[in-house]
Amino acid sequence: MGKQFWRPGNMLYPVPAVMVSCQRPGEKPNIITVAWTSTSCSSPAMISISVRPERYSYDIIKETGEFVVNLVSEDLVFASDYCGVRSGRNVDKYKEMRLTPSESRTISAPGIEESPVNIECKLVQTIHLGSHDLFLGEVTGVNVDDRFLDENGKLCLDKAGLTVYSHGEYYGLGKKLGTFGYSVARRKTKSGSQGAGKSGELRTGKGGELRTGKNTEPRTGKDSELRTGKGGEPQTRKNREHRADKGRKRRK
Repeated sequence: MGKQFWRPGNMLYPVPAVMVSCQRPGEKPNIITVAWTSTSCSSPAMISISVRPERYSYDIIKETGEFVVNLVSEDLVFASDYCGVRSGRNVDKYKEMRLTPSESRTISAPGIEESPVNIECKLVQTIHLGSHDLFLGEVTGVNVDDRFLDENGKLCLDKAGLTVYSHGEYYGLGKKLGTFGYSVARRKTKSGSQGAGKSGELRTGKGGELRTGKNTEPRTGKDSELRTGKGGEPQTRKNREHRADKGRKRRK
C-alpha cells in the first residue's frame, strides 16, 4: 500500500453542511449553505462559519451581526444543495424550497422550522483569511425539535437523520461505533460489577491510568502461578508450604 503526496487543499472530510439563515430588517430572509463550519469553543459556546465576501449573505451577516445555524437532515438535503448554488439576490429560497421561517428567541434572524436544531448566534469577530472570511459567533440559544427528545429529555440526534458533506457529495450518517471515552471505560461483567471481562481488555485504575485484564489480577489459585505474599514478593504454593513448616519448627 502506497500514498501519494498532493499539493495543499481542503481534505478535511466529512463535514456538516449546514444551512445558515440571516435577514436584514424589512427584507426577505435568506439561506446560505456552509460546509466550512465548526464548533470553536465550549464556554462560552461558539460556532464559526466561513463565507466568501462576494456572497449575498456575507453583507447581511456582517451588517446585522447575527445568524442561525440550522442542522440538515436527509429531508433537507435537496434544499441545502439548492441554497448553496442559488443566490438570494435572485430568488426567495424559503419560498422556492417551501421552507418555513421560525421565530428566534434571542436574535432577529429566523431559523428554519423544518430543521431539527436551530442554533442562534451573535457575531463577535470577523477574521479575514483569504478566499473566505471567518465569522465567529457566540451561541445565544438553541431550538430543538422535541420529536428527538427521549423520556428523560436527552437529545437523540441519531434519530434525526443528519447528513454530512464529503468532497462534493452528501451522505447519511452510518452506524454508531462507540461513545466518548469508551476506549478507557471500565466494562461491566455478567454479575454487573465493573472490570475487564476478557484478558487484554482495557480497564482504568486509580488516577485514570490504563490497565489490562491480563495484569489487573496478579493473584491466582493455580499451582506455580504467581501470587503476592507479604511485602509484595511473588511466591508459589511450594514456597508457602516451606515457609509454614519453618514457622512451626521455630515455635517448637
